[in-house]
Order: sequence, then structure tokens, then C-alpha cells
Amino acid sequence: MTDPLASLPMFATDKQIAVAIVGKERADLYVKTVIPQLMRKGFPHIDPLHDGRPVPLVRKFYDGYFGITAGFAATAPDGEERLGQWVGRRVNRATKQKSTLAG
Repeated sequence: MTDPLASLPMFATDKQIAVAIVGKERADLYVKTVIPQLMRKGFPHIDPLHDGRPVPLVRKFYDGYFGITAGFAATAPDGEERLGQWVGRRVNRATKQKSTLAG
């Protein structure tokens, strides 16, 4: 399957982006109703100098929108690994103090 966004210029009009994403038949609806909703979720704004939306940022937006990039940031190491070292269960200090006072 070919990437429809790859055939667009670096800065594309809303109509060009709409045709690439939802097709020619639904492009007008996408421009009028969907883009304003997506802008509230971080969809790239029109660059006034280039009079279009930056297509690489549109692609990045959709990658995040569909969760394609979500799993990569969550894999950061959480600390030093201590293989072979057993960690016993932790005792809650409040529970320990209550049992000491009661006995």
C-alpha cells in the first residue's frame, strides 16, 4: 500500500490533505468538520509563510493519534537491574507500629 501523504508537497492545502486522507468524495466534509475538531487535539496549524499545513507534522500527528508512537516512549529503563538478588516483601511501617503497640 502506498502512502498518500508521501505524494503531497511539504506544505499542503487542507483540500490536498483531505483527499490524501479520506479520498476525494469525503474531502469537503473533512475540511469543514473534521479539521476544526482535530485542531483542538493538536493538528498542525497552517503556516502563514508557506500557506499550507506542514505534511511531516500532519503525519506525526496521525502517528500519535493512532498510537503508533505511544509504545516507544514508555520503554525507558526504570533503574539498575540486580539479577539474582531477591527482594523480600516490604512491610508497611504503619502496620508494623500497630502490631507492636497491640502486642
